[in-house]
Amino acid sequence: MRKVVSDTNVLVSAVLSPDGVCRNILRAALQQRICPLVGNALFHEYVEVFERDHLFKQSPLTRYERNQLLNAFLRTCEWVTVYYRWRPNLIDEGDNHMIELAVAGSAEWIVTRNVRDLRSGEFSFKGFEVVTPERFVKEFGWDS
Repeated sequence: MRKVVSDTNVLVSAVLSPDGVCRNILRAALQQRICPLVGNALFHEYVEVFERDHLFKQSPLTRYERNQLLNAFLRTCEWVTVYYRWRPNLIDEGDNHMIELAVAGSAEWIVTRNVRDLRSGEFSFKGFEVVTPERFVKEFGWDS
């Protein structure tokens, strides 16, 4: 199964966007067609963002329903403990943890709407690719 680090913006888009691209990624996780990776930092980021009611004003889901959806997603995730802090020195220091998670969990993909910033590090790592949700779903034919 493909190991994936899914940025928080992908999950938020899955709840908010009617386009279905990010929803296809969430659906793939819930159907266990991909194995999302989560670690301590990303877990806390997911929880904190999903509690921001102002972000979800346009969402048809209540906070309770959002939390149920997040819990269902988290049950499909593989927990990864990051033992080494690689600090690739990304433009946004707050994104370094996703690179560390991908390295520690042997991810094949980091899926994000913030590709440019995640590719901006001083260090490059082999073994995974940073891609947009659109590229990710197209790669596997889930965009139809």
